[in-house]
Amino acid sequence: MASVTELIGQSLWDSNGVWVGFVVDIRVVRHRGELQQSHTVYGLVVSSRRAPLLLGLLRDAQGRSTWLSRALARLVYAGCTFVPWENVADYGDGEVHIDVLRKELNRV
Repeated sequence: MASVTELIGQSLWDSNGVWVGFVVDIRVVRHRGELQQSHTVYGLVVSSRRAPLLLGLLRDAQGRSTWLSRALARLVYAGCTFVPWENVADYGDGEVHIDVLRKELNRV
């Protein structure tokens, strides 16, 4: 894969082969204080509904979101599941496989 943004829209399957949903967002952590800013993937947001509006919300230059963005996030991310990046076993060919069961994942 060329970049992790290609994960958006892929189907996600748990360790038993049960379909969890579609990857709708990628959570990253920004590393400050380095010469060149870098980011590390923290996890994936998965939804059983495929909706393009579930992509990342806008933040200001300091990384803070407005009250409107937070309220909107509560609405659009309701019912979504969070998958920590360390649980991703394999990805490619339009599918992401994780090494945990669907029932062990947390809601966003």
